[in-house]
Amino acid sequence: MLDYVKTILLKVSFSKVLFEKELRKALRHVLPAELPDFRTWCYEQFSRLYWAVMNRIFAQHTAAGTPLAS
Repeated sequence: MLDYVKTILLKVSFSKVLFEKELRKALRHVLPAELPDFRTWCYEQFSRLYWAVMNRIFAQHTAAGTPLAS
């Protein structure tokens, strides 16, 4: 599933709205053990374009009760 959500994010990265929507969906599908690596990958790939978006979404996800670190 991790490879699939990475592929989707790469394909929609041209649009901020689509990227945010798909990142939210990805966080519902990625296994908790995969979250730290997924978060790192996202920042490596998209930090230039979507730093603020990722900060907000990952913070909301963590606040909702799914920590990003084990």
